[in-house]
Amino acid sequence: MHLKSSKWIGWEFPSSITLERPGMVGTGSCDCELEGMQPQYLSACLDHVQNLRLEFVPSREPSRLAAIELLTALAGRNPELRGLCLECRGEKRLFDSGRDVLDAVHALCRAARALRHLDLRRLPFTLDDALVLQVAHGCPELCSLFLDNSTLVGSVGPGSVLELLEACPCLRALGLHLASLSRTALEALAAPDRAPFELLALRCACPEDARASPLPNEAWAELSRRHPGLAVELELEPALPAESVTRVLQPAVPVAALRLSLSGDTVGPVRFAACHYAATLRALEVRAAASAELDAALEELAERCVGLREVHCFCVVRPSVLHAFRTHCPRLRSYTLKLTREPHPWRPTLVA
Repeated sequence: MHLKSSKWIGWEFPSSITLERPGMVGTGSCDCELEGMQPQYLSACLDHVQNLRLEFVPSREPSRLAAIELLTALAGRNPELRGLCLECRGEKRLFDSGRDVLDAVHALCRAARALRHLDLRRLPFTLDDALVLQVAHGCPELCSLFLDNSTLVGSVGPGSVLELLEACPCLRALGLHLASLSRTALEALAAPDRAPFELLALRCACPEDARASPLPNEAWAELSRRHPGLAVELELEPALPAESVTRVLQPAVPVAALRLSLSGDTVGPVRFAACHYAATLRALEVRAAASAELDAALEELAERCVGLREVHCFCVVRPSVLHAFRTHCPRLRSYTLKLTREPHPWRPTLVA
């Protein structure tokens, strides 16, 4: 999806370092491979880094060691770090738990008490309660935390998330797997003395998410009343059976971005979104088999969700679907609506 936030709406980190291989220099980043020690120019600037986006290749040992060395150095020298975003490139090695990388993150969170933003969405390792509790007690000024990564095992329990909310009263953006969220957490976010809460990104992609306790519609309604500007992003992956989809899609959830990549029925969720999220939906992504029923559901959604800014459908649609979105959604700025099959990757069309 081409949205800037939980994967779609996010926090920007102006300083970027990519640890991959020599000779790859991009705008706003310095690309290098560190073998054994940091270059002098990196070492000299660590004391002045406030926001850092660090990209590395965990399957390449020099890149991995350089990232760990850099995080460890930051923990020892830069207690004023405000933002950290970690991004892994390439494939993760089989049975790689990432313990060495996560230990370095732990150390940094113990030291960086001024940390405001932590984004671990692109770490392919299982995140657990110990990390969440370290962040909760080590970073009391935290404003945003994204843990909704691509792992297929969910190890962050609702209890640690509740402790995080109690320890970090300024938190205003949170990304989680569905199984990590509870009704009690929604009630804590809706407390009268809570700071304005802006973004909740939920990923439903692992077996624990499919078995998660339902979050009642009345709890969502109360949260929306308490924070009228709240935007919720939902990613529903193939691991979610139909009955779980029904539990997740509650009418009162203020869904701003919806990504559907289901193994079962997609038409029903699209119609549900058209009916209940017309006032809030701004971005939609659908991965499903083409059908006349899906085309009809998309046309209905286009007519109702007039505030849509992006729609990306990764199956061929009939011309009337494209016409419906172009006609009824005046704020549309990007879409992927192909009328004929094309070679992948499919590129979006930008609206002038």
